[in-house]
Amino acid sequence: MQSHKVMRQMPERSGRAGRRHGEAGPDTASDETRGTLHEHPDTGSAKQLAGTGGLLEAALTRQNLQTAWKRVKANKGAAGVDGLDIEQTAQLLRQSWPDIRQALQAGSYRPSPVRKVLIPKPDGSQRELGIPTVIDRLIQQALLQVLQPLIDPTFSEHSHGFRPGRRAHDAVKAARAYVQSGKRVVVDVDLAKFFDRVNHDILIDRLKRRIDDAGVIRLIRAYLNAGIMDGGVVVDRHLGTPQGGPLSPLLANVLLDEVDKALQVRGYSFARYADDCNVYVGSRRAGERVMAYLRKLYTGLKLQINEAKSAVASAFGRKFLGYELWMAKGKEVKCAVAYKARDNFKARIRQLTRRSGGRSMAQVVEKLRPYVLGWKAYFGMAQTPRVWRELDEWLRHRLRAIQLKHWKRPRAIYRELKALGAKENVARQVAVNSRRWWRNSDRLLKTVLTIAYFDRLGVPRLS
Repeated sequence: MQSHKVMRQMPERSGRAGRRHGEAGPDTASDETRGTLHEHPDTGSAKQLAGTGGLLEAALTRQNLQTAWKRVKANKGAAGVDGLDIEQTAQLLRQSWPDIRQALQAGSYRPSPVRKVLIPKPDGSQRELGIPTVIDRLIQQALLQVLQPLIDPTFSEHSHGFRPGRRAHDAVKAARAYVQSGKRVVVDVDLAKFFDRVNHDILIDRLKRRIDDAGVIRLIRAYLNAGIMDGGVVVDRHLGTPQGGPLSPLLANVLLDEVDKALQVRGYSFARYADDCNVYVGSRRAGERVMAYLRKLYTGLKLQINEAKSAVASAFGRKFLGYELWMAKGKEVKCAVAYKARDNFKARIRQLTRRSGGRSMAQVVEKLRPYVLGWKAYFGMAQTPRVWRELDEWLRHRLRAIQLKHWKRPRAIYRELKALGAKENVARQVAVNSRRWWRNSDRLLKTVLTIAYFDRLGVPRLS
């Protein structure tokens, strides 16, 4: 059970936070600790400091903090409970950082509560995020840059989420290879509210097995216990590591690596990305045994399997990270975009292209373009050309309907179509049916608002 202690607290005013929090931007006071940093693309080599009580000092070096600040600034993000954005925090830190640094070194620093934010999910539910202050994001990022090069190499090769040089595509490729090898049954495990149910004591115990630095352990414990603010009320939390902080993904992997190693010792074929774990076996009977074993492992970590979303099932047609597998000719296993992912794509496009708001087509495309390009990049492994063509056509169909909506009146539709080079009969027929937006945006209108027309507007193609 999650223990709560409730107290009233209003968000801090900008002028009152100055002496309690801090962050190191490019203009921070000079740092006397200039040891060699850890060998990492972003930070440098603190491996020599591991086990000597020097990890916190490595995190607080000027070079490491400057790199962390650049990351925090690049990621942007909303303000925390103090209401301070990136620029406001930078100004605050020019004065307050020496005090913050001293508190961190003395072990007396107390992180601010995270700000609760609810993000809508495609299925209509909501995901809870905890947004730390910019200052706390900086400190967490600085810690991450020191800890990740030390801890990440100890993780299982079957873990793909939130790790340098790894991504969801690697997990999907591994899954496809397992199924291609003949393991056609998947044990698909989804953890119920994983980030909300992480046991702090168990997590800290597993972290102590990997690093020997009391200052870092104490600071991470303080972040776990910082609480969450919801409507001006701060709730102390003794469970969970809120999504939204730079450290949370690494801590999640520290905890779940125990399950990875147990599966690995037994020789199971599996792929894990965050709290999504798929184990591939040759029969349903074997799958049921693995499921029972996983229940035991997760219970030992005081985590719960979401029984509604977990199953022992055929590997074909089962969604994994937005993909599903299918059997092509010649018994080759291929990837496809899962049906749910396609539905989510259309739902998001409808949101981005609402036929109201007074936006021009150029403004609609500008809003649309980053999402379509990102979606295309993520699902680029899909081996279903027909699906890509269908989504392309649907997207252009919707944009043609929006264009008609923008022109509104028959006279305006006729005039604009003629200006685009439409034949007389085409312009007249489309204008006459001006109120039938969706039906009218197919057939004849396709001869004017062509693929080339949308290419010129900058609409990305999926196929």
